[in-house]
Amino acid sequence: MPNIKPISDLRNYTEVLKEVGVNQPVYLTRNGRGEYAIVKIDEFDRLRATVALLAQLEKGEKSAREEGWLSADEVEAALGL
Repeated sequence: MPNIKPISDLRNYTEVLKEVGVNQPVYLTRNGRGEYAIVKIDEFDRLRATVALLAQLEKGEKSAREEGWLSADEVEAALGL
C-alpha cells in the first residue's frame, strides 16, 4: 500500500525520511492532491538509468523502422563475431 502523507508532515522530516525505503517511496500531497515523491537516491538513479535506456531503445527501434532491420548474420559480421 502506498505511503501517502500531507506535505505538512515534513515539519517532522526525520520521521518521514525514516519511512522511505527501497521500493517504498513516500508520496506527499498538497491540498489533497499528489505533489511530490521521496525516494532513496539509489532508486532515483536506477529510474533515471531506466529512462535513458528506454530512450536509446526507442531511438534504435525508430532507426530500424526507417532504415530497415539487420539480420543476425549482419549483426555478427558488424561485431566481428
